[in-house]
Amino acid sequence: MNADPTQTPDPARIVVERGSAGGIRAVVEAACTALGTPQSPTLAIVLETTGSTYVGSGAIALFAGASQTGWLSGGCLEPEIARRAAQAAKTASIEWMEVDTRDDEALFGGSAVGCRGRLRLALLPLRALRGWSALAAAWLARRGPMDISLSADGKLRCSVDQESANWQLPVGASAWASGPTPPVWQVRIEAPPSVLMFGAGPEAPVLLPLLRSMGWITGVAERRERWMAASGLADHYFRDAPAEVLLQEAATGLHAALVMHHNFELDLDALLALAENPPPFIGLLGPRRRRDDLFRLLPESARERLLPTLHSPVGLNLGGRGPEAIALSIAAQLQSKLHD
Repeated sequence: MNADPTQTPDPARIVVERGSAGGIRAVVEAACTALGTPQSPTLAIVLETTGSTYVGSGAIALFAGASQTGWLSGGCLEPEIARRAAQAAKTASIEWMEVDTRDDEALFGGSAVGCRGRLRLALLPLRALRGWSALAAAWLARRGPMDISLSADGKLRCSVDQESANWQLPVGASAWASGPTPPVWQVRIEAPPSVLMFGAGPEAPVLLPLLRSMGWITGVAERRERWMAASGLADHYFRDAPAEVLLQEAATGLHAALVMHHNFELDLDALLALAENPPPFIGLLGPRRRRDDLFRLLPESARERLLPTLHSPVGLNLGGRGPEAIALSIAAQLQSKLHD
């Protein structure tokens, strides 16, 4: 862990970074859980990166006692980050940490760890941030992105939608997080993406947990008794007609919809409802011929609205057959489109 006093942020510079909402969902959920226990959790936020690093700026991880959620490296850097995180929790202060693995001497001497890059982190003691749980809950409810503004003098602001909180914390010493005018970092963590599955067929028991682990907020609209058990794997479950379900989802917006009833009439009903206000991604399960048959029964205006965002057959061609392969192909395509 090497400090580099010759490389400090320009005091006038505001660094704006965007964190991926993928694994971040698990971190935020774990933080909320930890705050409901005697643990003293610390949130690690990556402020800057240089060179080759495992994560980018805006990535976060949680350290709470012996537990950890989220990764900032392949595992080689976390023990030292955990040690420093415990110190931040104990002193209720913001700790600055620089992890630099670009040392040629260490590389050729056989003692190098991590990638050939540098991370600069802020370690935030969550128990000192009164009101942070409410902001985290608003973010998990997809009310908006989480905007974090952090100044090197310990001023911290976090906001989600119309809710915000400000804190002033003590800060640890750092050569790079200092200057006559305290530098400021701004991080935006986008709200979790959401996907609504019409039909909880045989792919659902694989697809729903996979999407959840990747940070998606999942919903299932299913009215058939046969598939009720799989529906319970989703964050939200609906037994209403497709049009009514989409009305309920309209408030927070929808990134993707999957039409996969394995039933022609039910798929037709879902496509008709989706045509009223198509989300950015619509995936239709089944071969192209089946899509063509469905489209013959849709009004021309509905077809025109659906086509720009329709992916049929849904999923990337990864090879393999059966529900597991189909679930993987759909998850891969959703993740690819999310990060286009």
